[in-house]
Amino acid sequence: MTDEQQEITPDAFIAAHEAEVNKRWYPRFHIAPRVGWCNDPNGFAYFGGQYHFFYQYYPYEPKWGPMHWAHATSKDLVHWQRQPVALFPDHPYDADGCFTGSGIEKDGKLYLLYTGHVDLLKKPGQPDRIETQNLAVSVDGIHFEKSEKNPVITLPEGVSTGEDHHFRDPKVWQHEGRYYAVVGAQTADEVGQVLVFESEDLENWQFKHVMAKAHGNQGFMWECPNFAEFDGHEALILSPQGVNPEGKRYLNLHQSVSMLGKMDYESGIFYHDAFHILDHGFDFYAPQVTQTPDGRCVMIGWLAMWESAMPEQADGWSCQMTVPRELHYRKDRLVTPPARELTALRKAAHTMPECILSEETSLGDWSYETGELCADLDLTDAKGVALHFTAGFEDTVSLMVEKESGLVTLSRKSAATGRKEERYAQLPAGEEHLSLRVYEDRSSLEFFLNDGDIVMSTRFYPKTEERVVVLEPQEGTVRMTDGVFYELDDIFA
Repeated sequence: MTDEQQEITPDAFIAAHEAEVNKRWYPRFHIAPRVGWCNDPNGFAYFGGQYHFFYQYYPYEPKWGPMHWAHATSKDLVHWQRQPVALFPDHPYDADGCFTGSGIEKDGKLYLLYTGHVDLLKKPGQPDRIETQNLAVSVDGIHFEKSEKNPVITLPEGVSTGEDHHFRDPKVWQHEGRYYAVVGAQTADEVGQVLVFESEDLENWQFKHVMAKAHGNQGFMWECPNFAEFDGHEALILSPQGVNPEGKRYLNLHQSVSMLGKMDYESGIFYHDAFHILDHGFDFYAPQVTQTPDGRCVMIGWLAMWESAMPEQADGWSCQMTVPRELHYRKDRLVTPPARELTALRKAAHTMPECILSEETSLGDWSYETGELCADLDLTDAKGVALHFTAGFEDTVSLMVEKESGLVTLSRKSAATGRKEERYAQLPAGEEHLSLRVYEDRSSLEFFLNDGDIVMSTRFYPKTEERVVVLEPQEGTVRMTDGVFYELDDIFA
């Protein structure tokens, strides 16, 4: 740390340097750091009449460093207020980082359960880290005190996590008066697994069982596990590392997936089906869920990917979060449409009359730097359709749908990164109707197809604020109905 960082608080450092951030790509309606770096969502919970959202944060540079917890609150899930940094490394058990964790209300207090990380000098046969699970508690939801009983969860005897001691990212929930926490880990032979612990008071925990474990091509480490309940169903959501590409699947460095199933609380085992990709785009990792007061399950993820180009680092900040998404059960699987609260961000509406398009058409009334595009497309008389977001010849993101095969392709070409890449998803073959909602921010695009049946997210770094939206029928005509582009409000006052 520099002398300045040692002498002032994280919040004072942020206040002193926030004005230095270049805002050319800084989002208007996605949570992002005021200055410095962010990654995994943390502590997502409803407490004291508002949502509390935290994330992994390093304020001192726009790159990963000893992790803090940034904090924002919202009464409606879309308009947010920044709060002081909630956690930072200041104890022996979290000396090198307050890693990912979760939040829960108990007895009128907000509890945060997080991983304390300590780096060790690597020695043969010895771990290179110590990771334990720790508590911090708040009465007002803003100021947190770390428990004198920390660490409250340590690696159970007889359970090996391999030579590197991966044991992190607790997610806590309550069931029939007892508390449960899942923690990501790996086995001695480097296979991803999730451990589940049980408690009556959040302070005294007992190891229950290995809740689930990787098989085949399911990764060497399971990070950021979440137990999700929605529409009468259950899912284990996690971010496996080390899954190998399978054709057009698993093309990102790391993945985020769900497994539908049923939790056996007596045994501590989650009986589940196979991996299902949560977001088929380039940039989605470490999602975290919470329950809304009306019983819905809502998820926010990290809109970035490890070891990828991040041009905004040159501007003094790095990375952002997705918009909130709901979890629902439809057609025997989990789908993730945009959270219904997002409609509260809508301002001016630019409506396009129903039309039939036979050639590449620039939708001039929708050429805004930020906003929400909504449209229904009838592909009966076409072989497919493409939707392009361009900002000059060298900066384009395109969504392409082939009707006969059902193949969906998201491609991006960026002058800022110098790359052209593609990701893929699959609609039912022969699907003639396509419903689109696209959230366009200064440096990101999130595509929701058919009300969340498919979601594809990507970062995007145009050199200019001038955007052009182009719709291109593929060999035929496309009928567009219910076409509208909404300008959106800023989420921070």
